[in-house]
Amino acid sequence: MASIFTRIINREIPGHIVAENEEFIAFLDVRPMHEGHTLCVPKREVDYYYDLTDDELTALTLFSKRVARGLKKAVPCKRIANGVLGLEVPHAHLHLVPIREEGDFRFGKVVPVTDERMEELRREIADAIDSTGQD
Repeated sequence: MASIFTRIINREIPGHIVAENEEFIAFLDVRPMHEGHTLCVPKREVDYYYDLTDDELTALTLFSKRVARGLKKAVPCKRIANGVLGLEVPHAHLHLVPIREEGDFRFGKVVPVTDERMEELRREIADAIDSTGQD
């Protein structure tokens, strides 16, 4: 059975997508630790992050770097924290979370964000990512 992320990738269910290329997609987490919490996900469904190939890990890091730069530009914060837990959805992914202090990054913490605000964030982050260009 396809993961919920694969269903978002295949547009079977909606997602607040902020960036995408041939191999990866980035979308807002529906249970964010902080406004702007974004997931970077390989389109190839692999359960465990460290089962990605070396080339996929490298490419995901570069994709995530571009997303993080746009995210930092769009959402006021000191840093973009990143992390991998991998138990909540059986599809490898990297969390990017705008933070002001260390306590802002805590798995299990959920900040409510309305659908309207999620769409506003999606647009702002996508625009900021587009304006950062490629490295």
